[in-house]
Amino acid sequence: MAESEAETPSTPGEFESKYFEFHGVRLPPFCRGKMEEIANFPVRPSDVWIVTYPKSGTSLLQEVVYLVSQGADPDEIGLMNIDEQLPVLEYPQPGLDIIKELTSPRLVKSHLPYRFLPSDLHSGDSKVIYMARNPKDLVVSYYQFHRSLRTMSYRGTFQEFCRRFMNDKLGYGSWFEHVQEFWEHRTDANVLFLKYEDMHRDLVTMVEQLARFLGVPCDKAQLEALTEHCHQLVDQCCNAEALPVGRGRVGLWKDIFTVSMNEKFDLVYKQKMGKCDLTFDFYL
Repeated sequence: MAESEAETPSTPGEFESKYFEFHGVRLPPFCRGKMEEIANFPVRPSDVWIVTYPKSGTSLLQEVVYLVSQGADPDEIGLMNIDEQLPVLEYPQPGLDIIKELTSPRLVKSHLPYRFLPSDLHSGDSKVIYMARNPKDLVVSYYQFHRSLRTMSYRGTFQEFCRRFMNDKLGYGSWFEHVQEFWEHRTDANVLFLKYEDMHRDLVTMVEQLARFLGVPCDKAQLEALTEHCHQLVDQCCNAEALPVGRGRVGLWKDIFTVSMNEKFDLVYKQKMGKCDLTFDFYL
């Protein structure tokens, strides 16, 4: 998956020493020295940007967006290296210079907070699709991700990892600020705000939203065909044999949260999201 290029150290000391802090936000070390260039990155009106906090369903969303925008067959997408088609802006590979030269229409991803994205995006110069995921499932997926990669070899407990998440001590900073900042821009003409859980709860409506936002003309039969193809992608992504069982399902957190952890998490969530009217489905 795309996020595999991120470096996240495994011990508390390494956590503190390897992250790069930019304007109070903890970022992966490969962001060092390029934030000004990112802010000035030239966007195009034909660009489509996919932005998420890590482990918000990025891989699934990019495949659905690619299918809707390109009219691709889901079986063909399964044979492609989709990450090569949708580079991540801030990652070392392929790099900003290569992304600048990609043929239009470009599909570009990023995990950066809204305020650190190219300034031209703030001016509405290209389309931005943002997807948020309920934070309990997200933190479980993020933990499993850290544990699964040899380059990370995270050795801490889930309780320790969850505490870091609640205290904004992971890469890309605070999830709470990340989603609220985009939520404040949800009515911008060039922004489409989606929720991961809706892919499972109401995929038809999400596909309709994406097609309309991307300017893809669809009659009823075409919309039904698109939705069926997207259902196949959701099934493939959430049931792949290579993934931990059920990693993509909604309500994953219930298998690992203790009662005490859940109570602490709910308290922090209320403190940090109390003034925001954004809501999530924590189980379906």
